[in-house]
Amino acid sequence: MLTIATSPVLYPLSDRAVLSLTGDDRTKYLQGQVTCDVAALEAGDACPGGHCDSKGKLWAPFWLANLGERLLLVYNRSLLERQLPELKKFAVFSRVEVEDASDRWQVFGLAGEGLSHWLNNHVGDGNLWQGGIVIPVAAEHALLLLPLDAELPELPRGDEQEWLGLMIQAGLPDMSAEHQGEYIPQMLNLQALGGISFNKGCYMGQETVARAKYRGANKKAMFVLGGKASGKIEVNQDLELQLGDNWRRAGTVLSHWQRGEDCLLTAVLNKDLEADAVLRLKDQPDSRLHLQPLPYDLVD
Repeated sequence: MLTIATSPVLYPLSDRAVLSLTGDDRTKYLQGQVTCDVAALEAGDACPGGHCDSKGKLWAPFWLANLGERLLLVYNRSLLERQLPELKKFAVFSRVEVEDASDRWQVFGLAGEGLSHWLNNHVGDGNLWQGGIVIPVAAEHALLLLPLDAELPELPRGDEQEWLGLMIQAGLPDMSAEHQGEYIPQMLNLQALGGISFNKGCYMGQETVARAKYRGANKKAMFVLGGKASGKIEVNQDLELQLGDNWRRAGTVLSHWQRGEDCLLTAVLNKDLEADAVLRLKDQPDSRLHLQPLPYDLVD
């Protein structure tokens, strides 16, 4: 299956969008739009979060970084077309500029044994570096955002698909445009990752997100599945759960990694799923998928 490299590797990422917020009201404005506590971030800090519609359904899960005079959001590029206009909708009433800055930033994954030691030696105190930022996302895993003219680290280059697999193993959500408007943030485990603040005040979709926590309204979560599949896996493919001799629809593929027949994927499934559950891809009847342990506790 997939294993982390024995030393740090740099993974160029082509599928990430970078949004930039500047202006005096950037923090106040974003605070009223997203699930995480933007005001709590100092320069060099970062956290996961989500941007929802008024009904609490996700436009985009993201990583947010504070560069001091600028806030950056990093997420799946396919979400940009629908999400960006929604984030900009009320910006006209504030001193903030919200723009797609993807063509001005390079996005990389960093992963491998000894990464924290490498970062201590090369980046030093804090996460700001060469006009960009290092965003820790899991143990020995990080995102690296650098301006186009920055000097790249002298590290071996890795494959983008491998990085996606490492993110799946770490239980980190990635969502494509096919799933926009389907899931509330808790269904992608954002609360377990520190991506939802329940005491910061109002934001878009906040009522639904709070109800899911305090009234137990959410019955789904994101799970990692691993196994075998001989055919190509696609986002939004139907998954089926084995019930005796029968199979019942259980969800769809959220993100995936595949090498030969070995595969890892994420899917939003019922939270009461048995640990020994067997699933398959509907259009690949011979495929078999099993739940993998999440590296964190699922909390409400």
